Amino acid sequence: MASTPRFARLDALRAGWMLWMAAFHFCFDLAHFRLLDANFYTDALWTTQRTAILSGFLFWAGLGQGLALQAGQPAARFWRRWAQIAAAAALVSAGSALMFPRSWISFGVLHAFALMLPLARWGAARLHTAALLALALACALAPAWLQHPLFDSRWTNWLGLVTRKPITEDYVPLLPWLAPLLLGLAAARSAGLRHWLQGSAPLGLVRLGQWPLSFYLLHQPVLIGVVLAFIHATRAAGP
Repeated sequence: MASTPRFARLDALRAGWMLWMAAFHFCFDLAHFRLLDANFYTDALWTTQRTAILSGFLFWAGLGQGLALQAGQPAARFWRRWAQIAAAAALVSAGSALMFPRSWISFGVLHAFALMLPLARWGAARLHTAALLALALACALAPAWLQHPLFDSRWTNWLGLVTRKPITEDYVPLLPWLAPLLLGLAAARSAGLRHWLQGSAPLGLVRLGQWPLSFYLLHQPVLIGVVLAFIHATRAAGP
């Protein structure tokens, strides 16, 4: 079977978001090591960026899944990729537990992808577009309507119906974050958008956009290493 075709502009858009994410995390690392005075948990400058970055990644994922389904991507290829994401999610949980024992990541962005992508492929993708859009709206609004303390524990907060945000370094629950992925899935049905995505894009961005999982796993260790090296060099050069 022929391989699933790539869409250069989708890869380039994803790469742009990857670079934005890296810049955001670099600033987070500077704040963590007290080299930058910034509050990433309450300041709208940073919380709004996080929302936009995450929404974009989920939208591109839904769009890519919709395009892959239309191209006849085999289930085996999907599950191979899914296994990589699930393993990476477990690695992130383990690594964050070492670095942030009190706020480790039990359900972050990779955990969300591992849950949402099968739901999109074997559930939401079967819906008519109007129903898909209605479901996206319901997902976006549900956390404001259906909060309950039952969902505040680490075992249940993955659903998103919490009464308070858990103390964790990354939290991407099913609700409301399934919404942008569903919107991407619906957008993939637009013939005009599919045609535009097949256009040319800067080769460097296209290449980078083809490695989102590797980039996600590696960029923070590299950035933290750079920050620590700077701190060490500064101290060594001091009086």
